[in-house]
Amino acid sequence: MGLSEAPGQRDTQALLSTTQAMELRRRDYHVERPLLNQEQLEELGSRSSATGTLQWRTWFRCSHARARALLLQYFPVLAWLPQYPVRDWLLGDLLSGLSVAIMQLPQGLAYALLAGLPPVFGLYSSFYPVFIYFLFGTSRHISVGTFAVMSVMVGSVTESLAPDEAFLQASNSTVDVAARDAARVQVASTLSVLVGLFQVGLGLVHFGFVVTYLSEPLVRAYTTAASVQVFVSQLKYVFGLHLSSRSRPLSLIYTVLEVCWKLPQTVVGTMVTAVVAGVVLVLVKLFNDKLRRQLPMPLPGELLTLIGATGISYGVGLQHRFGVDVVGKIPAGLVPPVAPSPQLFARLVGNAFAIAVVGFAIAISLGKIFALRHGYRVDSNQELVALGLSNLIGGIFQCFPVSCSMSRSLVQESTGGNTQVAGAISSLFILIIIVKLGELFQDLPKAVLAAVIIVNLKGMLMQFTDICSLWKANRVDLLIWLVTFVATILLNLDLGLAVAVVFSLLLVVVRTQLPHYAVLGQVPDTDIYRDVAEYSEAREVPGVKVFRSSATMYFANAELYSDMLKQRCGVNVDHLISQKKKLLRKQELKLKRLQKENKLPKQAAASKGTSISINVNTSVTDIESNDVEGSKAKVSAGTELEDTAARGQEDAKAPDTSSLKTLGLPQPDFHSLILDLSSLSFVDTVCLKSLKNIFRDFREIEVEVYMAACHSPVVTQLEAGHFFDASITKQHLFASVHDAVIFALQHPRSSPVNPVLVTKL
Repeated sequence: MGLSEAPGQRDTQALLSTTQAMELRRRDYHVERPLLNQEQLEELGSRSSATGTLQWRTWFRCSHARARALLLQYFPVLAWLPQYPVRDWLLGDLLSGLSVAIMQLPQGLAYALLAGLPPVFGLYSSFYPVFIYFLFGTSRHISVGTFAVMSVMVGSVTESLAPDEAFLQASNSTVDVAARDAARVQVASTLSVLVGLFQVGLGLVHFGFVVTYLSEPLVRAYTTAASVQVFVSQLKYVFGLHLSSRSRPLSLIYTVLEVCWKLPQTVVGTMVTAVVAGVVLVLVKLFNDKLRRQLPMPLPGELLTLIGATGISYGVGLQHRFGVDVVGKIPAGLVPPVAPSPQLFARLVGNAFAIAVVGFAIAISLGKIFALRHGYRVDSNQELVALGLSNLIGGIFQCFPVSCSMSRSLVQESTGGNTQVAGAISSLFILIIIVKLGELFQDLPKAVLAAVIIVNLKGMLMQFTDICSLWKANRVDLLIWLVTFVATILLNLDLGLAVAVVFSLLLVVVRTQLPHYAVLGQVPDTDIYRDVAEYSEAREVPGVKVFRSSATMYFANAELYSDMLKQRCGVNVDHLISQKKKLLRKQELKLKRLQKENKLPKQAAASKGTSISINVNTSVTDIESNDVEGSKAKVSAGTELEDTAARGQEDAKAPDTSSLKTLGLPQPDFHSLILDLSSLSFVDTVCLKSLKNIFRDFREIEVEVYMAACHSPVVTQLEAGHFFDASITKQHLFASVHDAVIFALQHPRSSPVNPVLVTKL
């Protein structure tokens, strides 16, 4: 490397610091090195195949250090709890845990209702999973527990497998609520166990990357559609209606139509209760937002609303006087563990996998946001294990599947929470409520819980603004958003998620099939090559075509790559090869016929002392029109027949030596083709065959082909696929496009090259 300094910079550099001066001098530089093909590059860089140790061998190694590492990996609490700074963090975690518990109580009761279960099971789901995550989780700030999206997914399963119609009493055609609730609890707890098994299994096999297939637009659209499902599902509690249970596609549409049909049956007291509770909750949230900086912690609007509504309901007698439906009996104490029902596994496996993936996607996305904000790392595989154990153990204690809540996680962080000690403290508060205080909320109106759910949907419903932002930023992502939303609304949550994932993956495949193809030209006085259609100053190197695709070449787009290459080169390669083969075949047939005709005239010429010479002059036009009669024959004396026959035999033996020029065919205006393979990320068998065909076809029309800028893994895959042979060697593969261009100019297959141009490059 040599440095060049402009004369006008000396005075300026005298006024600059040494660092600034050196930085200024580095701006102008040039590099002198020899041309490097792949063989020379490997020799110069001493390339050797990577000898990675087999991963499975390390799994069976036993040592004290490995045992300790595995223990800390799967029990993260043992790593950070002994180092917990009590004086600095305990007060913040205590206040944060209390704040989260105040939110957990009303949300647990409400989301259990959303899952189609008695409200007390929401309290159970706010205790067991939270404490399990405290032991196994790696995120410090997410609040694990009941969540609206998960609850509505569970509700769709419980209502489909245990509908009201299956528990009608023959005597008075009323629903046996106790039997129905028992069946739904069994379905929900079995579903939670199955979800936990899926998540633990995926985490143990390091399948945490599965969430990468759920893009951000897909997740946001899915949660938005789920929030609409949640909103519609709570209308029956707001208006006090009794609706049919539906879980099939288009059930949301039918539910909305049924609500509109039964609006005249609205219980006025229930509707007024829901509206008043909703207004109070909105006002408290607005007050908290306005005085957020002045308040040490947000006002517990949901808890105050629940306490006030319960007191008013008990004092006024809303259930007896106005027909307002209330929560009912809440048993005190914990329930014993119950084994899941294996008979339900086959019917729940599809929904369980969908719930497992969605729950993990929500948790890991929030966990990574907080980890990035506070400077620590979240292990996605361990998060899968932690969530799985939370759902697995929680299901044994009759909990339904949980994930993390965005609203509670934000409160846990903003109120001073530093670790999952805040989560453990909140679970202990919930335990106290379950054991002693839960029965005090028996007169709580269900309409108030519905109002709590609907008001908390504000954040997810605000995601409708993504439509405007994606319209401006990326319309392909907007298409994913719209398809996900519509599919989830029309097909329900399980089928909607499957359709969304399949559509997004197909869209990726389609986008790789429609990449940007470009012929590259050299930017003046540089070794940089850019698309000549985009850069007006970029110029094609005379005699050399440089072609690049923006996507990797594989089985889905290999044929399109070859077609676009031939199209952008401006030569009808297939037609030219066809015409060349036709001409050579016609020439061979002519020569064979000539040999047959020479046998009789040769004997006559030997007796008469004369000879016949036939000069075949076949034009391209005659051959293309298959006009064999257009050939002319001339007779001359002497011994020229033997010479002509000998030449004809030589031509018949080697017809492939005929060039385009001698055959009268048009020649390409370039002698070398360079394939810029810098975008190639992997190689399959179709790609290998396509590259070999490109070499064969362009060599057939007397154009030499080179490759450039292959990454080392791609070179290794080319070697493994036996791509290199006697005709295609590593000398056809160059370190950069510029190396290939200079080599092609120095070694043209045909046509002379201007040496001044090579020197300039």
